Amino acid sequence: MTPEETVDYNIKVAWHAISRMYNTQAAKHDITTSIGFVLLNIDQENGTPATKIAPLLGLETRSLTRILRSMEEKGLIYKQADAHDKRSVRIFLTEEGLRNKEISRQTVRHFNLKVRDEIPQSELDVFFRVVSQITGMIEGKTLYENFKLKPPRATESSAA
Repeated sequence: MTPEETVDYNIKVAWHAISRMYNTQAAKHDITTSIGFVLLNIDQENGTPATKIAPLLGLETRSLTRILRSMEEKGLIYKQADAHDKRSVRIFLTEEGLRNKEISRQTVRHFNLKVRDEIPQSELDVFFRVVSQITGMIEGKTLYENFKLKPPRATESSAA
């Protein structure tokens, strides 16, 4: 099987193309794709608990901490102790954060509208169904339940 024939290769190539496209747009506003996605997931009125953001984006806590620090340095967010649970920290958007959130929202929306203009809904429905099934297989953690590695075939040089 060539890489081009594998599911994971095609998903990776598509995601890298999308990520590069978003990073090109984000760089015009001195942010990154990761920052844009975090901005999109912060509640404008009530803020968002810091512990809720990483799972929403599929990020490791360490990565999110680095992104939040960068966002705070850029003046996009501020942290505030939760009014109900002083152990929890909520992330709020500054005016600059709100402006960049809107830029991010419009960028994502534009991409999705352009894709929908080019690809028929019936094909997108199949795509969403397939991606959902793949995700379910992975998250079900049963994918490798009965998997056993086959020993590598001996090559002529190793057989000698």
